[in-house]
Amino acid sequence: MNPRQTTLGAAAALALLVAAGLTWWRLAPTVGGPDQADGPDARDTMHFPMPPAPPRLAAGDDYEKCLAMIANDPEGARSFADTWRAGGGGGGEGAEHCAGLAEVALGDADAGAAILDRLAVHSGAPEVTRAMIFDQAAQAWMLAEEPARALGSAAEALALDPDDPDLLIDRATAQAALEHYHAAIADLDRALAIDPQRIAALVMRAGDWRHLEAYDRAGTDIDRALAIDPDYADALLERGILRQHAGDDAGARADWQRAMELAPNSAVGDLAEQNLALLDAGPERR
Repeated sequence: MNPRQTTLGAAAALALLVAAGLTWWRLAPTVGGPDQADGPDARDTMHFPMPPAPPRLAAGDDYEKCLAMIANDPEGARSFADTWRAGGGGGGEGAEHCAGLAEVALGDADAGAAILDRLAVHSGAPEVTRAMIFDQAAQAWMLAEEPARALGSAAEALALDPDDPDLLIDRATAQAALEHYHAAIADLDRALAIDPQRIAALVMRAGDWRHLEAYDRAGTDIDRALAIDPDYADALLERGILRQHAGDDAGARADWQRAMELAPNSAVGDLAEQNLALLDAGPERR
């Protein structure tokens, strides 16, 4: 089933984002076939870069206060942004940015994405900053289950900053949600040419190759990913799917059990648990 849906609440994800400056939006799976829940191409690489990690869009105490409120009081952040925008100075781009992020945190990803897209189009900020805002809009459109609009925003981001591997990965996410697997792979190829150690891109590309039934290529990417990090849960989840497809149920079980151990209470752990349950149920239940 496409498009993908979120498994983390928006406010919870934004709380992580504000705390770390960068977070990963965990997207729920699509069904990959009769005998497994689909995994890594569900795209846990959808991250929302926010200040202070990339260049800041605005400065000042009001901007800082508004962004800080998003983590624990998104309703308050939206009210603050609305009041700020209605003031004599209008609040400017900082108020718009906070308002858009607050809408996403409150679960209205469509409204937030629209605000962020408009802001990126009209902003006077440097191109790299505008690319960041377009990328945030793309991720919000994905949360809103609008992958075609996400693709448009991601393309705008890359037009401004074409060699950013994160932007390439995010466009690949939208491409895959639209089942444009060859296009997704092309973006991931570029991202990995820039950063060959980008393990998430390897796992994502493996999932795309699997959808195209290029199982040898998928396996090669997973082997590379696990050589970088043998305990990368997403890679173990994907390898388990590939192993089950090859008839190695014991190997699939071992990978999924390990993924559950490494990533409990997460989307990856939940998917591994689902796959184990399907494996235990036998062919008649799949």
